[in-house]
This record gives sequence, structure tokens and C-alpha cells, in this order.
Amino acid sequence: MREMKIENTEPKKETPHEVEMPLKEEDFNYSHARTGPHFSEERSGSSDDVLGMDEAEGRAGSLSGKEAVARKSRDVSDGADVQDEVPDEAGDKANNEAENRKDNEADNGLDFEIDNRTDYEADKGTVYEVDRETDGQAHDKADSVTENEDDDEAAYEARRAQRLERVRKRRRRRKIRRITTGILIVAAAVIAGAAIYYGDRLQFGQTSGEPQLTAAGKTQNASGTGLSEDEEENGANAGDADAAGAGGETGIGDAAGADEGSGTGDAGADVEGTGSENGDGQAGGALTAEAESVLERARFHAAQYDYDRAIVMLKKDPAYGSSQEMQQAVAEFEEAKASCVSWPIEEVTHVFYHSLIADTSKAFDGDYKEADYNQVMTTIDEFNKITQIMYDKGYVMVSIYDMASVNEDGTMSTGEILLPPGKIPFVLSQDDLSYYHYMEGDGYPTRLIVDENGKVRNEYLEDDGSVSVGDYDVVPLIDRFVEEHPDFSYRGAKGIVALTGYNGILGYRTDISYKTRPDDLDANKVEWLDAHPDFSLKKERKGAKKVAKAMRDNGWLFASHTWGHKNIADVTMERLEDDTQRFKENVDPLIGGTDIIIFAFGTDLTHEDDYSGEKFEFLKGQGYNYFCNVDSRKYFVQIRDRYFRMGRRNLDGYRMYYNPELLEDLFDVQEVFDPARPTPVPPMG
Repeated sequence: MREMKIENTEPKKETPHEVEMPLKEEDFNYSHARTGPHFSEERSGSSDDVLGMDEAEGRAGSLSGKEAVARKSRDVSDGADVQDEVPDEAGDKANNEAENRKDNEADNGLDFEIDNRTDYEADKGTVYEVDRETDGQAHDKADSVTENEDDDEAAYEARRAQRLERVRKRRRRRKIRRITTGILIVAAAVIAGAAIYYGDRLQFGQTSGEPQLTAAGKTQNASGTGLSEDEEENGANAGDADAAGAGGETGIGDAAGADEGSGTGDAGADVEGTGSENGDGQAGGALTAEAESVLERARFHAAQYDYDRAIVMLKKDPAYGSSQEMQQAVAEFEEAKASCVSWPIEEVTHVFYHSLIADTSKAFDGDYKEADYNQVMTTIDEFNKITQIMYDKGYVMVSIYDMASVNEDGTMSTGEILLPPGKIPFVLSQDDLSYYHYMEGDGYPTRLIVDENGKVRNEYLEDDGSVSVGDYDVVPLIDRFVEEHPDFSYRGAKGIVALTGYNGILGYRTDISYKTRPDDLDANKVEWLDAHPDFSLKKERKGAKKVAKAMRDNGWLFASHTWGHKNIADVTMERLEDDTQRFKENVDPLIGGTDIIIFAFGTDLTHEDDYSGEKFEFLKGQGYNYFCNVDSRKYFVQIRDRYFRMGRRNLDGYRMYYNPELLEDLFDVQEVFDPARPTPVPPMG
């Protein structure tokens, strides 16, 4: 009955550049003969690529026709090969030209120096001085020329092979450089992309941790000021008790969320410090993570009708001037604010509960306590249905401090509640949130705690002795509901928790009597202390204070229900003074003080139209400004110069069974009445 494949979304990596594979040697000549940058020049056959015409003709005279043609063809091809070289630098080009000149000179070195040439022989290059030579000598020289030509052919082929090898090496070096450059570019792109991606994630992670105000409040609470060890052990001194009560003269701003009435711990933080103070909040038109966080919080406050706070938050953000999204949000908030109407304060209703029944089989088990539980308690199932129906009807929780505020001189001023059309304000409260000893084993949770996430939850003791943690009472259930429906709360307001002190508060045994064990200690306390020999008053008070701080930071208010659950109409002044002193010594220091008193048993100070008399003056002097009783009417609100007075409607078994017509404005009883509740519900008295 109680609570308590990740897919790989990483984007596929793309290779920014395809690496060009080097050509094979057998593809070299084909590739560059047709795709190289000098292709047109190769086909033009310029004079720089072939031997000069005069030199070619001279060589043709000394060679056979076939050999001359073949040699000339090779020369032309050799020139084309030289042109295939595409040097990367000016130095390579100069070296190639020098080599080409040397080759041409070597190739053209077929003219032999023959002394005593005639002018005719010098012009033609083929006639020798036959006058000084015999025919045999001419034949020997002809053989020598043939041998020299063979040597020249071999040298030429060797040089040509060397040139081709140099070309291949240069081509390989260029390709290696291109490949290396491509790899470096790809690596740089990957590193830059990773830096941007993980940098944004880190930045966002830091920002998303910023709004955890509840957790921050919890930490502050652990180290915050409070009772000293001596005060905790001895119940504090009268001076501290007076200081706790004196706050009532100014409305107990710290305890109750200040005069704004929201009670939220982060009331001013969002306006003072936005999430994008160190940047413009935009990059290429998109909001940064910090600016998005600010916008999200602004929308949350606007959803709770705190339009001014949301507007100021956005306008103070550095991203606002360039963000159309923020500007549009402000326009929407201003339009929504303009549509709001002021609700008549005297027409605000107030509903209340006691502790909720988590296990009906234990609460309604036929023992002597069943009748009381049936009359004044509500089950979790009934509470959840009522809450949902009221939300669907447009009801919105407001703070009692929204209805009236306390001036510096102790007088009261009427407040204002602005809501859109169709919304209906109401005040919520819960009585006796102490988890009394008599409730043990009857299907109620045992206490409130703050979990690891800073949220207020319940502990529940199971039959086997194990402890479950969940949402089993009004406070955590309302907290979870507002998390899902922020518009159920007006500017962060929750309810009022009315506390006694004789059994401690919030499930913690915080009263000094647990330590001193006076002779008149009641049997329930004695039995509990015997079962808990390791009891520590200091530890109990520390736990209660931590929970109370977390509740205040989340919009909850506290009220006195009198320390001993006294009937204010019947109690003597002496007993009232003693009871009030005990409350201020044992409860006020744990909750931060309060100026609200909710009378036990539904009684009131007087049946007269206005408060007056000794009891009122005493309570006013103790710092109380807000007074609540029980009244079956739809609403009863009275604001006078020195006090605020309000009637409350009980949503319990008795009212639902006997007077369902009195609740029709809130819900239809037939839709929520728990079938586990025994009927008929016992009548009062």
C-alpha cells in the first residue's frame, strides 16, 4: 500500500575528409599524362621540349635515317617526361632546368672536334679533312663514332631512369604531406568538437545544480543557529523564549516567509542572482543553459501567479535584451497579470485536517479509539480525491499572510489576492502534527523526515519492525501535488501546521519532560522512554528543527495549538500563561517562532463579535496576531485594527457523514467517502 535500455544516443561520428590513397607506380604515367596541370603544354610540342632544328639536322647527317628518327622521337619523349615534373618549390624548378640543359648538351654532344675543318665541314658538321687522312683512317673514325653513340645511348637511358625515380619520390612526398595534413585537420576538428560538446555539458551540469534551494536550505539548517546544548537540555531560558515570541510583533517574517506571504526559501534569490550573469545568455540566437534555467524558474513563478517576480527575474538577466523568447515570456506574463482580479478577502474559505489514516484496517479495528478516528480523521484516499477535485474546480492555496499583514506598530492591514478569472483562493491547515504516543500501531506514520533529496517525507513502522519511507500525510502529499501542479499554490504558499508540545513535534520527542522525567509524567511517555533507553533530547530536537526548516523553506507555516491542547474558552489565565510559556520554551525555538494561534477543540476566545478581555490581551502581548477557530460556515474572516480572525471548516468523517451539503462548494462527498470507513459515524458528545 506504500511506495518506496538506456539507448546509445551518441551521434554517429562522421569522417570530415576522405584520405586520398597514393597512386601505384604503374598508374603514374597514365594519370599525369592526362590530368596534370601541364597537359596542354605537353601536347603543344614547344621548342623548349625538343632539340633545336639545326642540331637535329646535324645529328641526322651522322646517323642513319632510321636511327635519327628513333633518336629524335626519344628526345621528344624525354622532353615530355621532363615536363611531367611539377616541382613544389622554385629550387626544384631550377635544378630540373639545369639537368635538362645538361641532358641536351650531352645529347647534342655528337659533334666531334676535328682539327683543321674546312669552312664547309664546320657548316655541315659531317665533312672531315680527307686531305690529311687516308681512307682507312676515315673508316676507323667512323667506327669510333659508332662506339661513342652507343655509350651516349646508355648514359641517356640511365639519366632518364634517374629522373623518373626522382619524380616518383617527389610525388610520394607530396602525397604523404597531403595525407598528414588531412589527418591533422581531422584530429583538430574532432578535438574542437569534443571540447565544445563536453564543455556545454559541464556548463549545463553546473547550472542545473544551482536551483536546488531545498537542498541548500537543508545544509543551512544543519549549521544554522538555534538552541545551545545547555538550552536544549534545560528547555532554554525565559529571555530566549521572549525573543522567540517577540517576532510576532512584526509578523515573524523569518518564520513565515516574510511579509510577502509566500514562505518560500528562495523568495529573493532568483531576483538578485540570475543564472547567466557572466554572459549574454545567447549564442547564435539560442539560449544558454544558464538563461534557460532562468526562464524555466520564471515560468514556474508565473504559474504560481507571481508575475512581478517572474518579470523582474527575466528583465534583470543579461540575455533579455537579445532573447526573443524571454521578451515573449514577459509579454505573456504581463498579459496574464492584467487579466487577474482582486478576490474579496472576506470570501476566502479555510479548510483543515488532522493526521491522515494510512492503514484503515488498523485505525478502524474496533478498539476504543476507533470512534474518535472515525469522527475527526480523514483517510489518505479521501484526502487525495478531495485535493484533486478542488484543484479541478480552480481552488488555489493562499497564505494567511496574503490576506492581512502586520504593521510595525502591531496594527493590521488588509492584503490583496490577485488571481485570474476562474480561480478560487482557500487556506489549508493541519492540526496536531505531533504523532502522539496513543497513535502508535493504529495505521499512522511515525514522524516526518528530510530525505537525501531535501524533500520532506514520512516514516512508517511496518509490522515486521522495518521502516518504510513515503508520502503518508498532508505535508508530503501536498508537496508532491504542487510539484506536479504548481498552479495549485499562490506564490509558493502551502498550509499551516498547528502544533502542541507535550509529546514533542513532528514525531520527535522534543519536550523537556522526556529529559527531566517529572513525577507526574504520563504513562505513555514512561512506556516510550523505557522502550528507548538511548533517548537523546539533543538528537530529537536537532531532527525536528531540520524538518521544520525544510518545511518553512518550502512554503509551510507553523501555528500554536497550545502546548497542552487546551480549551481556550475554559482554561484559567494561570494555566494559559503556564501553557504559553512551555510552548515558547519547547516549541518556538525549533520552528522559528510564530504569531498564529489555532485554538484546540474548535473553540474561540469569545462568542462576541470582537475580541477583547484578559486572554486576548495576554495572547496579543505574547506576539500572536492571527487567531483561528472552527466554524461550519463557508467562510468567516474578520480583520480588526489589532488582530486577524478566521473560521475553519473540518473535512473529516463527521462533517462528510452528517453535513455533506455544507461541503458542496468544495466536492461531492459521495465521490470521496472511503468505503473502508465504518458507518454510521459516531455522533459527537
